Amino acid sequence: MNSILAGIPSALAYVIASILMIRELITGCERHSKPIYLAWLGSILHGTYLLLTLQQYGNFNFSFFDTASLVALFIVLLLLVAALDKPVEKLGLAIFPLAGVLVILDMVFPEKPRHLSTYNWQISIHILSSIVAFSLLNIAAIQALLLALQDQQLRSHHPKRLILALPPLQAMETLLFQMIGTGLLFLTASLLSGFIFIEDLFAQHLAHKTVLSIIAWMIFSSLLAGRIAYGWRGKTAIQWTLIGFVLLLLAYFGSKLVLELILKKT
Repeated sequence: MNSILAGIPSALAYVIASILMIRELITGCERHSKPIYLAWLGSILHGTYLLLTLQQYGNFNFSFFDTASLVALFIVLLLLVAALDKPVEKLGLAIFPLAGVLVILDMVFPEKPRHLSTYNWQISIHILSSIVAFSLLNIAAIQALLLALQDQQLRSHHPKRLILALPPLQAMETLLFQMIGTGLLFLTASLLSGFIFIEDLFAQHLAHKTVLSIIAWMIFSSLLAGRIAYGWRGKTAIQWTLIGFVLLLLAYFGSKLVLELILKKT
């Protein structure tokens, strides 16, 4: 089976799910099941696409778009699982279209497999924990943006329909710190596994990733400590969440973007 036969329907399912969510917000008639079911379908097809790509090349392609597509799948799955018992499905308005775009870009710009020279179970733990940490903190960053918008709209006394559809402000903050706490656990596992299993964590192409990841870990840890000790919330939580996520974004994808897409180096 050609991977494109799974990739294109996956992207379409994500896009249609997003359109249905937008239409529900505009009309005020919400049917939560339809967009979520379509997003589940999109994620299953997305996973099938990646598996077929893996089968086609004999190994996972750690190129920029292939890695971004895998991370997008993790983010979608984490959101869908969280939506089973938490009111976070509206985050799909930002996540589902992005996942669809990354699937398309991965198909449009295919690259040869980039095999990892030491791809054993230790490195697998490091890679998996890194991806899950980034995915959880990505959701937290999107939630922080919505929280900022929600706070601004409520202060103006003219909230838009999207804001009215979100959970109460206090519930949004609670969910935000739950996501940050879980993401921090996986980020800690990623850093520890890197220090233990990777021989030279400060090698040429890993130095900036390591330093930025450590700074991000310090920011998220301080934010959680401040929440417990001093009750930090509101703008403080939003600003530091976004700063920490931007550092992780640069750490995880900054060098790959420059080396692969700008400098055209492997």
